Amino acid sequence: MTKTNLILMVILSAMIISPVSYAAKTEIKWTNPEKYRDIRAGDENRKAYKERVFSTFEKHFAKLAEKLPAEQTLKIEITDVDLAGDVNIGSVVNRIRIVTDLYFPSMKFSYQLINADKSVVKSADVSLKDMGFMYVNNFRYRNQSFSYDKKMIADWFKKTFKDDFIKE
Repeated sequence: MTKTNLILMVILSAMIISPVSYAAKTEIKWTNPEKYRDIRAGDENRKAYKERVFSTFEKHFAKLAEKLPAEQTLKIEITDVDLAGDVNIGSVVNRIRIVTDLYFPSMKFSYQLINADKSVVKSADVSLKDMGFMYVNNFRYRNQSFSYDKKMIADWFKKTFKDDFIKE
């Protein structure tokens, strides 16, 4: 084995043994969800649907926060949700969510990105809406529930935290 190969093996071993630490913790608070503009279930059980929506977005924010340093915490307080589409279409008996460009996704929340020493790195009140959601590439989320809403959040996250991402 040459000296160069040995050095490369040592460097690669060190990188594998001590990986970069990332994946900030997330804390999501749902404030007054009974007042949200649209979290209606259509034919699905309302309570189960609301829990599924909350769980989906909590996991989505946590997945996005994996790009932030592990010693940070992303706190989000969600104050309004209006999912893509609408369930007021259809009969009284069979209500389904129809997604058209007329019913765009929107969300209101505040966030804080906090360091381990409790100092606030960033914070803001956010009012998201994606009026052109049906006319942009959504390949990443296309086979997932709430795909348009997830893309809107991911676009905001990337724009807001691009300077805070762990460099890989």
